Amino acid sequence: MPEIFQYDFMIRAFVGGVLVGALAPALGVFLVLRRLALIADSLSHVALTGVAFGLLTKTFPPIAGLLATSTAAVAIETVRLKRLMPGDVALAVVLYSALAVAVVVIGLAGGFNVDLFSYLFGSILTVNNTDLWLLAALAAVVITFVVSFYPELAQSSFDTDLARVSGVRVFGVNLVLAILTGATITLSMRVVGVLLVGALIVVPVMVSLRVATGLRPAIGLAVAIGIGSSLFGLTIAFYANVAAGGAIVLTSVGILVLTMATEYVVGKVRA
Repeated sequence: MPEIFQYDFMIRAFVGGVLVGALAPALGVFLVLRRLALIADSLSHVALTGVAFGLLTKTFPPIAGLLATSTAAVAIETVRLKRLMPGDVALAVVLYSALAVAVVVIGLAGGFNVDLFSYLFGSILTVNNTDLWLLAALAAVVITFVVSFYPELAQSSFDTDLARVSGVRVFGVNLVLAILTGATITLSMRVVGVLLVGALIVVPVMVSLRVATGLRPAIGLAVAIGIGSSLFGLTIAFYANVAAGGAIVLTSVGILVLTMATEYVVGKVRA
């Protein structure tokens, strides 16, 4: 048996990596098509605020992060629906406000420490069975949601106005999508880190949309890239003794760069 599989913490990290690698891109496809990629960054900073409050009050930080991201998701979708401000502006306001609150709360909590850094950038040593069960439960919810509401998700992703005229409850679908995205970000903190999980939501999707033909193949390919990036990144992190979150994200970015380079070369050859 390879050395990497002789450690229980690495087995838990691999299971968590597979779950995160599948969850993030599966939701990310619909976010990118809606031009809401920035919502991942916005909610990640909100999750950071929740974690900071959790550390300050000595409660379970992921729960605080989940409550914070769910509240922010409702607020963002309400503002966008009522057109109180443009969608990108609403996301930017939430992002910077959450970051400012997080800085203040982190200062009150005694500054940066080991626990906080594990949430910021991920730590494979801190992934426990509770994290895995929560991720597995979330995966079941996400699969059920995507399968059950696939037509509504697809229609509202490509043409919101047409979907609304066709009877799709666009606000409800978008709200659930945003809340599940926030939950994915919050529960992925141990594996990837709250500041990096947004990249895993967006980058594999950018690769799949460039290669796949059709929405269903794009979702499948994005999930495969996410899982592959997580497994390869965790392996690199173990043997090179580097941060797991960074290794996972750099792997997915490397796949994107390789895909773009291949497209460029093929285009030049065919020209």
